[in-house]
Amino acid sequence: MTSSPLPVILDGDPGLDDAIAWLLALASPEDVRVLGVTTVHGNVGLKLTTHNAGVTLALAGEAGAQVPIHAGADRPLVRAPLTAAEVHGDSGLPASGLPEPTRGLETEHAVNFIIRTVRERPGEVTLVATGPLTNVALAFRLAPDLPGLLREVVWMGGSTGQGNRTPAAEFNALADPHAAKIVLEAGAPTRMFGLNVTMQAIATPQRVERLRTLGNRAGAVSAELLTSYAGFYRQRYGLEGGALHDPAAVAAVLRPDLFQMQALNVQVETQEGLDFGRTVCDLYGVTEQPANVQVGMKVDDGAFFELLLDRLARLP
Repeated sequence: MTSSPLPVILDGDPGLDDAIAWLLALASPEDVRVLGVTTVHGNVGLKLTTHNAGVTLALAGEAGAQVPIHAGADRPLVRAPLTAAEVHGDSGLPASGLPEPTRGLETEHAVNFIIRTVRERPGEVTLVATGPLTNVALAFRLAPDLPGLLREVVWMGGSTGQGNRTPAAEFNALADPHAAKIVLEAGAPTRMFGLNVTMQAIATPQRVERLRTLGNRAGAVSAELLTSYAGFYRQRYGLEGGALHDPAAVAAVLRPDLFQMQALNVQVETQEGLDFGRTVCDLYGVTEQPANVQVGMKVDDGAFFELLLDRLARLP
């Protein structure tokens, strides 16, 4: 007996690795049913992340044709806006031959869509967030019942150790630390996939070439996107290519067995200073505070990439 696909909302700031993550989800109808995508400020501004959401759905062909797009928060809750155009390019999707969006933007705000959809399906919806958590935090503040109605929040963000935008902070956490604090402390079942695990999954030149030779547009575009930031990763981190950050969060929904998790107490630093935006993970239980997050620690990166390759091959 096969189980029904998990209903999911994809919330993010595409962004090249968000786009690949969303393509992975859209190519996996046996595992997940994408109820909608919601966009947020982040890698680039909201106007561009929303446009890029439409481009991503168009890339997915029939799999994305009926998925609604809801635009959300255009700025963080408190801090000044932050972007990552130096990594993702000015457009957020540095690839050639991209399709234009094939459907318009819904009028309902992303936060209202999240609240309504979760309330309509209590205990069923998984919210996969691959950007700053502003939309999710706003939904939790407007609807305090929501954390108890979600099946799960799966977030690509934070780290048990080093940052990438600052020595202490990962970009998605730093882009809205106050929102991350609200979400991680809200009591919703939460899994976090931070830099400590996503930097284990590298799009090496050999892997990028396998994507390119799939022979479809989704594979070619994914290969071009991953190539566009490979130089940045080689120069800054000494790695062979870019990390598959956001696709890891989707892969964890499709195949949780690929990841080793650890239940930890995680707090977010919201005071301005060197540690602003840091996700402080109590690895050794020294605070004696209860665990509030399941944190990804290790990934079977070979099996993860094979999953990505297999699923993207299904798309146009």
